[in-house]
Amino acid sequence: MNFKKLKEYFKAVLSDEEGPDEPVYDPAHVGAMIVIVLFVMTVLFWLLWALMVFGGGIQAKIVPLFQILFTAKTAGDFGYVGSPYAMGIFEGWQTNAVALVLALSVVFAVAYVFKIAATRSPRHES
Repeated sequence: MNFKKLKEYFKAVLSDEEGPDEPVYDPAHVGAMIVIVLFVMTVLFWLLWALMVFGGGIQAKIVPLFQILFTAKTAGDFGYVGSPYAMGIFEGWQTNAVALVLALSVVFAVAYVFKIAATRSPRHES
């Protein structure tokens, strides 16, 4: 191996000079992107946790709710005595409902953004 070529390679790699074709990264933009990604991940985690885990999750409340609505069962059959202290299987239903509404809002907002982006795409202008 040629020592001069190796020296030039390391000189180019470790050099502070940037080529004219290299993109310029602003540290503030990189930092802001990290903060935004962490925020979005936190919101997504809260939505999924509140929807699927808190108080047994919404999936544990759907079947009993339909049984109350369409059969002769009552809320007392599922441990409900009174709100907010002894709600039985329906413990945490308010948080589950809010998380469901917010999650559906996020899904429809993202679908709307993708629909708008698809209609403004150059591929669809022919």
